[in-house]
Amino acid sequence: MSTLSARNRRKAPAERVTEIALAARQIALTDGLAAITVRAVASRVGVTPALVAHYQPSMNVLVAATFGAIVAAEIDEVAAELGPCQTSVDALGVLIDTLLGPERSAVTEIWLDAWSLGRRNPALAAEVGRQMDAWQGFLVAQLRVGVARGEFVTDDAPALAWQLLGIIDGLNAHATVRYGDARTQRPLMRTIAEHELALPAGALSGAAAAP
Repeated sequence: MSTLSARNRRKAPAERVTEIALAARQIALTDGLAAITVRAVASRVGVTPALVAHYQPSMNVLVAATFGAIVAAEIDEVAAELGPCQTSVDALGVLIDTLLGPERSAVTEIWLDAWSLGRRNPALAAEVGRQMDAWQGFLVAQLRVGVARGEFVTDDAPALAWQLLGIIDGLNAHATVRYGDARTQRPLMRTIAEHELALPAGALSGAAAAP
């Protein structure tokens, strides 16, 4: 049996939906959200465009779901990276280095795509809002733990979380188009966070260097 014939064998609907979703994520991470089309997904899966359209009649919805899956997975990955941290200062230092690191550039580009494409894709715009709220909630939880431990000082963790995330997003957008010196991004972000949380200068630099 040829490879194409094997890929085209009759499959259960749930299996096809999973296959199409995986193909869409692969396309997004290599070519961007705008590259997710019926033909592109069909080519990746090895089926006809009509079959993809049968299982995913709305590309807008598929693009939104693809974005959501990629970004939700990133939150889980970052949470796992922070797990071994013994203090909230350590965790925040690792968080800053992780979100501003080149290893996250593929997901950063997905975010930039989503903010742009979401202007004309209501489903994507709604998903962007949900994922932004999820990130803010994640960071708020980190900040509140630090306050409870006596490591951070802030009167408004939700507002500060939006502020820090906004700066990180802006710096990542700059890096994507190679604007400015990428080497200054992490030090700048640490300095801002230290000031806002009443941390001693250099506190997050030491945390970032910790294992």
